[in-house]
Amino acid sequence: MNNPLIKKVNTMTDFDFGEGSVPAHQHPNGLGWVADTATVDASAYVGPDAQVYDYARVRDNAWVCGDAQVYDYARVSDNAQVRGNARVRGNARVFDNAQVYGDARVYENARVSGDAWVGGDARVYGDARVYGYAQVRGDAQVSGNARVSGDAWVFDNAHVSGDAQVSGNARVYGYARVRDNARVYENARVSGDVWGHDKLRLEG
Repeated sequence: MNNPLIKKVNTMTDFDFGEGSVPAHQHPNGLGWVADTATVDASAYVGPDAQVYDYARVRDNAWVCGDAQVYDYARVSDNAQVRGNARVRGNARVFDNAQVYGDARVYENARVSGDAWVGGDARVYGDARVYGYAQVRGDAQVSGNARVSGDAWVFDNAHVSGDAQVSGNARVYGYARVRDNARVYENARVSGDVWGHDKLRLEG
């Protein structure tokens, strides 16, 4: 008996992810397109307009939805979500309960984990780590070996780079620049054209 509520799933076909058609299929849980070279667990969700391709992996109960894309060798796992128009690529990893959304980009060897959020037009790349309950949003960038953790926020046009660390309840915003070995923590607030070098430590 045919059930009109059950959508047909394409299990064998080709799909163009932007560089020509490749063997692909629709994931049964969400109907999003998945290249045959990629790996998506049956328990993961790939929404109808989302794409997973190249050698990317989406594992466990992770979600990729909206117009989001996960590709190259990137991995999204646990209960993480990549949504909106976000992109996760390179060797990046998004896991635990982390969320990447909006037009955010996470790439190269970056890691976003814990309950962290990366959104807006933010960029996290290099070997950067964003974890805990941290948020990176707006046009902010976190790169190099930088770490953003705890309940810290980096937003607006702020950049955190080098071996810098932002933690605690710190806020880095405006056009702030925190770099090299700088440490911004506790309840510190950094904005404007502030440059952190060496062992500079700012405590609120």
